[in-house]
Amino acid sequence: MTSDKVLIIGGGPAGLEAARCVAELGREAILIEKRERLGGTPDRENYAKLTHHWRDASEAMAELAASVTSHPNVEVKYQAEVKGLTGDEGNFEVQIEAGGAAESLNVGAVIVATGFQHFDPGRATQYYNYYSFPDVITLTDLEKMLKDHNVVRPSNGEAPKKIAFIQCVGSRDRQIGNEYCSKVCCGIASKQAIELRQQLPDSKVFIFYIDMRMYGYWENEIYWPAQEKYHVNYVKGVISEVLPKGGQLLVRGEDTTMSRPMEVTMDLIVLSVGMEPSAGTRAIAQLMGIQQNKYGFIEAGGAGGLDPVATSRPGIFVAGAAAGPADLDDSISRAGLAAARAVASLRKVKVLA
Repeated sequence: MTSDKVLIIGGGPAGLEAARCVAELGREAILIEKRERLGGTPDRENYAKLTHHWRDASEAMAELAASVTSHPNVEVKYQAEVKGLTGDEGNFEVQIEAGGAAESLNVGAVIVATGFQHFDPGRATQYYNYYSFPDVITLTDLEKMLKDHNVVRPSNGEAPKKIAFIQCVGSRDRQIGNEYCSKVCCGIASKQAIELRQQLPDSKVFIFYIDMRMYGYWENEIYWPAQEKYHVNYVKGVISEVLPKGGQLLVRGEDTTMSRPMEVTMDLIVLSVGMEPSAGTRAIAQLMGIQQNKYGFIEAGGAGGLDPVATSRPGIFVAGAAAGPADLDDSISRAGLAAARAVASLRKVKVLA
C-alpha cells in the first residue's frame, strides 16, 4: 500500500525547509530531530549572524522553525532517531525511537538532512596546538563569543589586540584525506573578521590563506568591505606551526607572495575548520543502504549524475550538507528541490500502482 507521507530526517535549516515545502505542496511531512529542539548546527553551535545576509542566526532559525511547527501538515518528533528501514519507493516502513519509545512509520519517500560536523583540529593537525593552548580556538568557538559580545582570550579573560585566522584547517588537505574545499570557511572568517573589528575597533585582524574563495555575492558583500572598510589584513601564506612566546602565540610559516619565511606574534588564533559528514549522516547512509562518496558524505546525483538531491535508492533524497559542503543558500534551495522531487515520486508511484 502506497503512502502519501514524507519523512524528513534532521531539524536543521535543510530539514526545516524540506518539511515546510512538502507541507506547502499538500503532503504530510513527518520531521524527526534527535535533539529536543530544532535549528540544527546554527542553533547548537550558537551562531551569531548568518553569512552572507547578516541576519541574527537565532532569529532566522526561530522563524524557519515556526513555519514548520505551526503548519497543520507537519508532525515534529523530538529526541527521535531512525533504527531501521524496509520497503521501497512509495511504501517504506521506518522504525524509529522517539522519546524512548519504539514506533513504526509508513511513508512514501524519505529526505535525509542530517547535516555536517566541524573538523576536529586536534585530530591530525597538532601543529596548531588546539588542545594545548587555550588561545587557539575555532570558528565555532569565536562565533559564541561574538554572539555574547564578549571576545576575550580564554587564557586571561582580556580582549585580544592581535587576532589571526588560519584558513583551510581540515580542508584541501591530502594528508588527512580531505582534499575538498569546504566552501564556506573563507566567507565565514571574513564575516567574523568584520564583526571583530566592529566589537573590538582597536584590534588588528589578519587572515592567513592559501587562496580566498568567495562564492556568489560574498565578494562584494564580505570580502571587499572587510579590507576596505574594516582594514582586515589578508596574507597569502602557509602556516606550519603555532608556538607559545612571551605570553602570546608565535605563528610560523611562509609568506608565499614574497617567498620568504614568516614569524608573527598574536594574542588569539582562530582556526577556520572545514566540514565533514556528521556521525548521523554516516549512520543513516549505512542503515538505509545508500551510497556514500569517499569522504563519507551521501553520494548525490542519481544514475545520470545531474540530480543534486537523488541518492542511489529510489524514493530517498538528500538535502543540505549531508551531501557535501554547502552554504545556507545551497542548503535551503536544495531542500526545496528535495521536497519537490519527493512529492513527485509519490505521484509517480500512485500513477504506476
